[in-house]
Amino acid sequence: MIHATTAHPARPRPFLLRQRLTAFATVPALALATALCALSSGSVQAQATEAQTQAKPAAAQKVLRYAFRVAETGFDPAQISDSYSKNVAAAIFDAPLRFEYHTQPAKLRPNVLVAMPEVSEDFKTLTFELKPGIFYNDDEAFKGKKRELTAADYIYSIKRHYDPQWKSPNLYLLENVQILGLSELRRELMQAKKPFDYDRPVAGLQQLSRYKFQVKLGVGDPRFINQFADAGFLGAVAREVVEFYGDKVMSHPVGTNAWALGEWRRSSKIVLEKNPNFREEFYAEVPPANNPELAAQVKALQGRRLPMVDRVEIAIIEEAQPRWLSFVGKEADLILETPFEFAGIAFPGNKLAPNLAKQGIQMTRFIYPEVAFSYFNMEDKTVGGYTPDKVALRRAISLAMDVDKQIRLARRGQAVPAQGSMPPGVFGYDPAFKSEMSEFNLAKAKGLLDLYGYVDKDGDGWRDMPDGSPLRIEYATQPDNTSRQLIELWHKGMDALKVKMVFKSAKWPENLKSANAAKLQMWGVSWVATAPDGDTFLALGDGGAKGKANKARFDLPAFNALYKQQKALPNGPERLAVMQEAQRLMVAYMPYKMDLHRVFTDLAQPWVRGYNRNVFMREFWTYVDIDTEALKAANP
Repeated sequence: MIHATTAHPARPRPFLLRQRLTAFATVPALALATALCALSSGSVQAQATEAQTQAKPAAAQKVLRYAFRVAETGFDPAQISDSYSKNVAAAIFDAPLRFEYHTQPAKLRPNVLVAMPEVSEDFKTLTFELKPGIFYNDDEAFKGKKRELTAADYIYSIKRHYDPQWKSPNLYLLENVQILGLSELRRELMQAKKPFDYDRPVAGLQQLSRYKFQVKLGVGDPRFINQFADAGFLGAVAREVVEFYGDKVMSHPVGTNAWALGEWRRSSKIVLEKNPNFREEFYAEVPPANNPELAAQVKALQGRRLPMVDRVEIAIIEEAQPRWLSFVGKEADLILETPFEFAGIAFPGNKLAPNLAKQGIQMTRFIYPEVAFSYFNMEDKTVGGYTPDKVALRRAISLAMDVDKQIRLARRGQAVPAQGSMPPGVFGYDPAFKSEMSEFNLAKAKGLLDLYGYVDKDGDGWRDMPDGSPLRIEYATQPDNTSRQLIELWHKGMDALKVKMVFKSAKWPENLKSANAAKLQMWGVSWVATAPDGDTFLALGDGGAKGKANKARFDLPAFNALYKQQKALPNGPERLAVMQEAQRLMVAYMPYKMDLHRVFTDLAQPWVRGYNRNVFMREFWTYVDIDTEALKAANP
């Protein structure tokens, strides 16, 4: 396994454990943190290899460095659902399609296909033809042979989501369109307690030739084609790799895209190296019309061989301050989603600070197509259920969260209140749609609790359940500064209601695992679109997506019917009306307290070229470059 080198000038600084860290004596702080992690875990081999590679000439490679604010879970498309893991997976695996980097509104283009897929008039048949001569990165699973990407790989990769062994969190996306024969095969084998049969033919997946395959659906969905641009979901995985690594495949991703996993220190550091087998592709992105400076950079990159940088180093830095300091200290080339607590320093009044502008820092600002929310476990005996008293409890708790104060304090003004699940930037969002989702009203909340019998029955100063048992809400959270500020707001609201709420802190991947297993009563998280359509935000309430998108496990027949109805409709007033009716049901039953849609700001160092934020495109690393002359000038 190859370990990190850095193309950036090192600045000597005093370190503890100097005798053990002579190889790292001129490594920036961000690299030091990962080195210390390796030493503390006993990775002697990692230390030695790091020391050797640090001694190599720094200018030999272009290295793009930045940080995730949340830890990854792994890199197998059949098992992951979090954005951070999917971003890495999308750089390693190839989806049939991809979104153009700078084009707005979002536009699909072929990725490994000879042309856009053929789609039948009823949207039930999609035919894909691959380009020949695309090869996987070398791996011992291939026994020393070059392995070409074929149509069979996509058929196998789709089937993996139906295999119970992998517990795919994205299976609902495929079952919603009813790929012919696959759900039936899954049920049959599960009932017989047999392993999934990948060799059993099904009507919905047909290999027409070595490079051509067809997908047949029971439900026509005009927007299902968008799923084939998400390599973190439907990227091609070779069967030999899965069978070779078995249940360790999450840590052994092998794909055909531009990047290969060079190093992974879980929850600490991810290093991506160029895939030496990556096909010849050249930069041909369309310059953006609304950003002259970026357009000039894009024009200058035309015709360059991809990828343009040699490696990507991703540190996991959950706390905001060290992540910010790594950027202003020039140890990171980008800071994505600049921490809100530094908004007043970095972009006061939502304009780039003069001192940063003087340095040549580049700013990209955008409303993320996501919704931040707290969900209630609808199967929990305390906060779950569909009876009026349970609905009243959830509504009262929701009314006690001051969203305006959350935006002003915890988010530093970098958000807009949510009226429903739909964020700006997707079909289904209507700025005229209003609801009580953003309402803060303690008097109404107390009235609801009093009306349905949530009163203090034992005289301890806290409300009890209508039957006299203790009312106790447990809220899952994370050990970071933003989460701590949100806890304080929840504390104030619940204390005002005299509702006892306790907080259980864990790392984000641990909470995600618990949420998928229905072990959390409440948790605050966000949901992000992978395509410019609101279907995924209605999936938060779809009964067929319980434990997957639908962490609340909301299952209301009336809502499920509306969800299915809108899927089959083309975009237009009729579909929009159905989507809004579905949103109203989610507001009425309150399985989620939809809080807000965040406004994010990315910053790039002056030596980064071609960076933009396309919220529907994960693998941006392939399309950016580092200007080595500008880098040297900024780091004399």
